[in-house]
Amino acid sequence: MKIVQINSVCGQGSTGKICIAISKLLSENGVENYILYSEGRSNYNLAKKYISDFYRRIQAFFSKLFGNYGFNCIFGTKKLVRLLKEINPDIIHIHNIHGHGLNLKILFSYIKKNDKKVFWTFHDCWAFTGYCTYFTMAKCDKWKTVCNKCPQRKTASWLFDKSNKNYLRKRNAFRDLDLTIVTPSKWLADLVRQSFLKEYPVKVINNGIDLSVFKPTESDFREKYNIPDDKYILLGVAFGWGKRKGLDVFIELSKRLPDNYQIVLVGTNDIIDKQLPSNIISIHRTKNQTELAEIYTAADLFVNPTREEVFGLVNDEALACGTPVITFKTGGSPECIDVTCGSVVDCDDIKALQREIIKISKEKIYSGEACISHAKSFDMSCKYSEYISLYGLLKND
Repeated sequence: MKIVQINSVCGQGSTGKICIAISKLLSENGVENYILYSEGRSNYNLAKKYISDFYRRIQAFFSKLFGNYGFNCIFGTKKLVRLLKEINPDIIHIHNIHGHGLNLKILFSYIKKNDKKVFWTFHDCWAFTGYCTYFTMAKCDKWKTVCNKCPQRKTASWLFDKSNKNYLRKRNAFRDLDLTIVTPSKWLADLVRQSFLKEYPVKVINNGIDLSVFKPTESDFREKYNIPDDKYILLGVAFGWGKRKGLDVFIELSKRLPDNYQIVLVGTNDIIDKQLPSNIISIHRTKNQTELAEIYTAADLFVNPTREEVFGLVNDEALACGTPVITFKTGGSPECIDVTCGSVVDCDDIKALQREIIKISKEKIYSGEACISHAKSFDMSCKYSEYISLYGLLKND
């Protein structure tokens, strides 16, 4: 058996790391496999990049100019198809392919013509909308019938609204595929079942974390940032801070909470720093995941006021380090926790969030042991082994 994964990146970001984790498990099981990607660099020995970054940036420009998001990159996709013909995989596993490096129609035409089995892990909602990766904040449900007059069009196209055309193109491209859809959360699976993809089987496989990295890890974090022992550390971690990730919520909490609470945000940058009050500690990036585990461990509570989230892997990373979690009731984020290790409040209810933070800090409701125990259910090796089992259903022996 040969398996090919297709993703925009390899080894970078959550999807790139997931690809490598699955690839390593496949190799351990003696399965020939490759990762085909379109953006950035990777030194992973089974990775093959099929277009240059310069070519991809040109395609991104045309996509923004004409609004044909997902249906540009003709020559690049033809090169991808040539690679697929050379490898001749039994299974094609698609991940995130909306990084302007792929033409959906050309890829799916090859797949149908050659009767390839496809698994597609949805890491957001793009596959069944005209443009959008998320639509909760836009309060739009046109994707249930047909996309048009997209309220978020400007994020995808400077001039033209082709959300209707793209939606119909996607719907047509999906027809007659031998496809199984995988989602990281029940929340996203429920959305898929309301979309034009409702006839396809959907399997929920949560994203996993590396428990050899994310575990209680001692450090001098408090000393380094001059945080007294009697201050309660509230931690937020995101990559792409903004309203979607709840940056405004942290700013509001910094005004409302007493002085014995210290907010720390990881994944910021110079632009974000200009928006932050002086009483929030901003950390642009960590040197590695071990340093991130040290910060998770030093925190007393992980706060995730995300408004749009497929799963919320940062929640489980915090839990694995012994830190309880509080999050908004939105997307798949609440699925990461249970009553033993965290709390959920209604989205945008900052007063409830503030009350719950104070209650958790005063009553010490959640133990580190309970958090760590719950995080074990998201062990990367177990979660991604579910993909191996899913592939195994195709074996005839």
